[in-house]
Amino acid sequence: MGIMSFIKGGVRELAIARPDEHKDQWVYKHPDQTIPMKAQLTVDSDEVALFFKDGKYVGSFSAGRHTLDASNIPFLGQLVDKFTGGNVFICEVFFVTTRELASIKFGTSIGDVQDPQTQLRVRIMVHGEFSARVIDPTKLVIGLVGQRATSNEGFVGWFKSQVQKVMKDDIAELIVKQNWPLMKVTSGAYTDEIEASTLTKVRGQIEPYGVEIIRFGDFSISMDQADKDRLDKLVERMAYVNASGGMAGYQQLAQAEMMMGAAEGMKKGGDGGGAFQGAGIGMGFAMAGQMAGMMGNANANQAKPAGETREQIMSTLKQLGELKSAGILTDAEFEQKKKELLSKL
Repeated sequence: MGIMSFIKGGVRELAIARPDEHKDQWVYKHPDQTIPMKAQLTVDSDEVALFFKDGKYVGSFSAGRHTLDASNIPFLGQLVDKFTGGNVFICEVFFVTTRELASIKFGTSIGDVQDPQTQLRVRIMVHGEFSARVIDPTKLVIGLVGQRATSNEGFVGWFKSQVQKVMKDDIAELIVKQNWPLMKVTSGAYTDEIEASTLTKVRGQIEPYGVEIIRFGDFSISMDQADKDRLDKLVERMAYVNASGGMAGYQQLAQAEMMMGAAEGMKKGGDGGGAFQGAGIGMGFAMAGQMAGMMGNANANQAKPAGETREQIMSTLKQLGELKSAGILTDAEFEQKKKELLSKL
């Protein structure tokens, strides 16, 4: 109903309220900016109605049914359109939900994080849901709506992006700072600490817009399955080495794994012929010997003749450094081997 209709038809009552199909939205903007004098405004118990003119906040109504009359409500006088003889308000009306809105789902990649236990870089993901509540409706409308009709999905998307931005920065930093093994992080051992830290940081980003994040739910941190398998295997190896005694234990494990690989190759070979199976056995033993030799360079170098070249010694040092970085050699073992090799230069 436009301005000229009001002029021709006189003052008529008009009911203004949020439609039922928009009850779950954070903000609903009334579609008509021409509102007749003495219109009936209905505000639900879990919302507030805000009035704006030319992008500036003018006043609000709390829950209840209100007759829009400038003679009784002073701020409405600023909205009266003189051209219609004072029978119409020209304004924008926003209904803002003030109850807690739950089950807002999120999910994002944290990025690659270096595992303190193994030094491997692993991609971490986080997902779950959170609930939020508008604590300052005016700030929300001014800061986000910008006096434009915006979809509910647009609001929720913005809040999700803020939550996820904090997570990307905070969770990786927290894991590194606390030196938490990623296997324990993804098992849920530190979920409470991570959730509390993230909640504090998110509130700092969101509250200037008049919204409070209440709580997280189903907060979960995970990693890619391939990364998990890789990390599982390395952690298992490190545990074996620690239990069986450093370098010698690792050599034994490498030989055992290569032998098992050869046996699997034989099984898959089936009835392909004795020559093929014999070749498989020979290759398996050869690979096992090669692996043992590579991983045992430090010990083997001690038995080499004095004519060992500088390049060979430096190559061995490099391999020892890689073993130390992977956690297979302790600092003391590395320094001892390093000292022995350098003495040959």
